[in-house]
Amino acid sequence: MSTRVSSVLAAGPAPTDPTLESFGRDPWWLIGGKVLAIFAFLVLTVLITMWIERRVIGRMQLRVGPNRAGPFGLLQALADGVKLALKEDIVPRQVDKVVFVLAPIMSAVPAFISFAIIPFGPTVSVFGHHTPLQGTDLPVAVLVVLAMSSMGVYGIVLAGWSSMSPYSLLGGLRSSAQVISYEIAMGLSFVAVFLFAGTMSTTGIVNAQADRWFILLLLPSFIIYVITMMGESNRIPFDLPEGEGELVGGFHTEYSSLKFAMFFLAEYINLATLSALATTLFLGGWRAPAPISTVWEGANAGWWPVLWFLVKMGLFIFFFIWLRGSLPRVRYDQLMRLGWKVLMPASLGWILLVATVRALRNEGYDMQQIALYAAIVAGVVLVATVLWELLRGEGDKDKQIVPDVGSGGPKKGGAAAAAGFPVPPMDAPHYHGRSTETPSRPATTTTTREEVGSGTH
Repeated sequence: MSTRVSSVLAAGPAPTDPTLESFGRDPWWLIGGKVLAIFAFLVLTVLITMWIERRVIGRMQLRVGPNRAGPFGLLQALADGVKLALKEDIVPRQVDKVVFVLAPIMSAVPAFISFAIIPFGPTVSVFGHHTPLQGTDLPVAVLVVLAMSSMGVYGIVLAGWSSMSPYSLLGGLRSSAQVISYEIAMGLSFVAVFLFAGTMSTTGIVNAQADRWFILLLLPSFIIYVITMMGESNRIPFDLPEGEGELVGGFHTEYSSLKFAMFFLAEYINLATLSALATTLFLGGWRAPAPISTVWEGANAGWWPVLWFLVKMGLFIFFFIWLRGSLPRVRYDQLMRLGWKVLMPASLGWILLVATVRALRNEGYDMQQIALYAAIVAGVVLVATVLWELLRGEGDKDKQIVPDVGSGGPKKGGAAAAAGFPVPPMDAPHYHGRSTETPSRPATTTTTREEVGSGTH
């Protein structure tokens, strides 16, 4: 009893809000316990997310969903994992075997590492030691998530390249182009958060939202992040690297057994990481919502914040599942146009506006007047952008060239151009360079039996 009291006194009073200096002081067994807890949490989250996804989409499509393995089908995801582990591991003969084996590992390992900087809650007491409910934290913790997501794309690209399959190669190339388009916009959406929080540490960002969540102050950044995280996760409506309708399975077409399972494990872990990062950056992290935190003083202390964090993260995961069951897959030109021509310019303009507002606020200007001017400028820019796109679309429609079926030459205008996307003529008289007409024969040609026998015509 005396030993326990002395250890608690040695730990000292636990601060409610951890800081960057709170890390690096834990004993080795506590660090190992955190790593094991994060690993178990991610694996369990993947199993639960798979079950929820199948049940929710089944309900949306008037189906039952998994209901055989275990109560309410809860063990279905575990049964699928065991099935994949016991299946035969087929490696095609022509693949680059070293890269082929390393590719799924390169996708799964960075996904686990990314979750280490996500804060689950404040400082708590674990066997007499006060420690933050977080694996670790860094001065550039958010950039670690971007770096790990970029490393995961290497696994997808190398999987497509090493498979020596055209479908897999196209899927890998699509993934590399997609991550370039959307990760730049995602990084730009973080800049406004860094400007308001004054740090890139996840702990500092959560502490900066003690009074007001950033989703209220930085709504455009939140909207841009939500769109980019759908592109980052390679899920519908941006699942073009897999594209079952056109690429069979995309980058993992040639994979089976555990290697195939590791790609899906990385996908669902990235889904959880992106949802947890959105919760940390824009929804106050582990802090309770305003009605609860104002009524209950202990809502943001102890182990209760873990519950608030899991609820917010679960809502984001449900949002991913809802979009998958509702939206169709977009075309690749639409995806690239959205990333390069909409999200990036909007992010840059929003960053300039936020930086200007922060600079004027530091100079002591009236914030209400600044907000009014900012809203006017944003409205003018938005209206001008919409008008520009409408006028530009009308001009492009007049310049579209479609094939003239009757004369065999091109002509301007027409609905078959489909906004510049090539559409083949459906009633052309020629198909694949061959005429559909019956070749004419000379009317006076006759052949007798004697001519056939003698070889003369």
